[in-house]
Amino acid sequence: VQLQASGGGLVQAGGSLRLSCAASGRTLSSYVMGWFRQAPGKEREFVTVISRSGSMTNYADSVKGRFTISRDNAKNTVYLQMNSLKPEDTAVYYCAAKADYSSTNYHSTAYAFWGQGTLVTVSS
Repeated sequence: VQLQASGGGLVQAGGSLRLSCAASGRTLSSYVMGWFRQAPGKEREFVTVISRSGSMTNYADSVKGRFTISRDNAKNTVYLQMNSLKPEDTAVYYCAAKADYSSTNYHSTAYAFWGQGTLVTVSS
């Protein structure tokens, strides 16, 4: 499956953005989908994950209550709604796909397919 992330940009603190991740090559419903982010000089970190049906989700503590992951399998797209953005949310955001919803959801190495990343910059 090929993944294409989009929707990043520059936003002021407290603002919102919605990222999209469009899949091609295979139906998105076959995959558990995650979002990760990588800030300059830092390691890539887990943000959120959603099961194949969308019935299960999980979030990093740093974004819980502010970010929402969702998916539309008919449109082969996963979304990340980001509200109440903070300067520390500044990063390149990546969507990724894996086969199963499991304890490895938080580990980037468990994901077989990655999008190219989209930059989110939050100004103070």
